[in-house]
Amino acid sequence: MRVRVRLFASYRETVGSPSIDVHLDGEATPEAVWAALIRRYPALAGLATPAFAVNDEYAPANRPLRDGEEVALIPPVSGGDIYVAVQTGPISTDDLLERVRDPGAGAVVLFLGTVRQTARNDQRVVHLEYEAYERLARSEMERIARQIAERWPVLHAAIVHRTGRLGVGEISVAVAVSSAHRKDAFEAAKYAIDTLKVTVPIWKKEVWEGGAAWVGTDPVPGPAEGGV
Repeated sequence: MRVRVRLFASYRETVGSPSIDVHLDGEATPEAVWAALIRRYPALAGLATPAFAVNDEYAPANRPLRDGEEVALIPPVSGGDIYVAVQTGPISTDDLLERVRDPGAGAVVLFLGTVRQTARNDQRVVHLEYEAYERLARSEMERIARQIAERWPVLHAAIVHRTGRLGVGEISVAVAVSSAHRKDAFEAAKYAIDTLKVTVPIWKKEVWEGGAAWVGTDPVPGPAEGGV
């Protein structure tokens, strides 16, 4: 399998080119691309682990790749290393914690928003449906991540939100922050989730037994599984 890799900043300088082709024989994921590049260019091992974008959209490190896709390596930005994503698949807490891991961190705060079984009207939830204006949502999440990196001495920050249908107990949103001290990590993570809930264009529909409603709107009566 062949994928095209785009490189920026220190990655581009280390490799000596803004883009190269990488051939993968086994597992085909962004993290496998990064591992293949380190074998080819050992000096990359001394740089920070990148965030990844596939076909111009942020993607988790374990996203399966298809032949001919383009993978971009996203270096850390000034004021803290940030990662954001809007995705349909499950949120991996292991991936998030790895993204904010740092030898200088004395604290890592991980917040998870999960689907509860009771709706705001005390109805029993069957499932939730999330819809996003994805490009704008990612842009706003990046703005929030940069804000916390500027306001607190954050080492790394990651914000991920799911879209689509989620069952009770599933993770809908996650924020991970690492810093030298716990006070900074707690405050930064709280600001991130509180601001996200207000400004990021992602909408939630609660589907319960006997009806459904977009949060903040009037209920729509009907059977939960009847295409409401």
